[in-house]
Amino acid sequence: MNAITSASAIRTVHVPLGERAYDILIGPGLIARAGAEIASRLKGRKAAVITDENVAPLYLKALVASLDEAGIASAEVVLPAGEKTKSFEHLITVCDQVLEARVERNDYVIALGGGVIGDLSGFAAGIVRRGVRFVQVPTSLLSQVDSSVGGKTGINSRHGKNLIGVFHQPDLVLADTDVLNSLSAREFRAGYAEVAKYGLIDKPDFFAWLEANWKAVFTGGSARIEAIAASCQAKADVVVADERENGPRALLNLGHTFGHALEAATAYDSSRLVHGEGVSIGMVLAHEFSARMNLASPDDARRVERHLKEVGLPTRISDIPGDLPPAEKLMDAIAQDKKVKGGKLTFILTRGIGQSFVADDVPASEVISFLQEKHA
Repeated sequence: MNAITSASAIRTVHVPLGERAYDILIGPGLIARAGAEIASRLKGRKAAVITDENVAPLYLKALVASLDEAGIASAEVVLPAGEKTKSFEHLITVCDQVLEARVERNDYVIALGGGVIGDLSGFAAGIVRRGVRFVQVPTSLLSQVDSSVGGKTGINSRHGKNLIGVFHQPDLVLADTDVLNSLSAREFRAGYAEVAKYGLIDKPDFFAWLEANWKAVFTGGSARIEAIAASCQAKADVVVADERENGPRALLNLGHTFGHALEAATAYDSSRLVHGEGVSIGMVLAHEFSARMNLASPDDARRVERHLKEVGLPTRISDIPGDLPPAEKLMDAIAQDKKVKGGKLTFILTRGIGQSFVADDVPASEVISFLQEKHA
């Protein structure tokens, strides 16, 4: 890892997807510069800004002022905060408001918020007028390093998380690192789980760097920007190689099959479990299950758990407050996962730190036995 020379530097990660190529800008002060950055790169002059009740009081005024200064007229849509907003009901609201604002194909839907707002807004942008331009202004660490990059959008169903959606790449991502200072410790830790994920997938040196430098990442400054840029570059590389998740992009779901099942088991109650916490537990479970299947050393699972626990993340099913349904119900959620193919279970497993792989046709009997053991 190379340290950057100035905390005020803006890092750019380019996502080379041909005519759908775009840049991810990372650094402080980008919301104040959003209008200028958008106007200099894109053609439209109208925008619908989608945000939520938590983010709006903090950053909506500054973003709209920036758009006004750049000559971009904007309408504002403020939604309830929380995972339950990723619903048909709120999707219809957003689509109606975007159309009412007369946003055309060369204009923009701008997502100002975390992963929920980004996923919902991106889905709306992908289907209104069969696709309008989309700008991500992610305001959580999790959305800056993961959900804002790659074009996966969607809403939840009673059958599971993110089961309804489209691939719709953003035209620009503005990751303002100043906004991360307003996150709660819990929110920041949850986002950090996705940062650690990139090291565990195929970058063992990055995971080792995080083990040594995580406190500096939490504090802010150059280490934080470096970690975000490295994460965005890692995701961009995978997206370019497999944009629609037909192969290696599935590796980005390390920990997510277990994690999504746990989120569904809590009915997406953020007071009990948020996405990054589910991913944290899921990554530990994926490494433990890999060891159970004699694919990896138990020492690797212990190392993963030790680091995630050190930063304050939950690592065990028993860390989730309140009662959970039995292991059999967790299996029902896993069976609905998007990575199931032909009814066969697909998991992201590992042969060690930074050696993840896609495992097709994982025996359901082994998974249920493992979950029963871990759920006890």
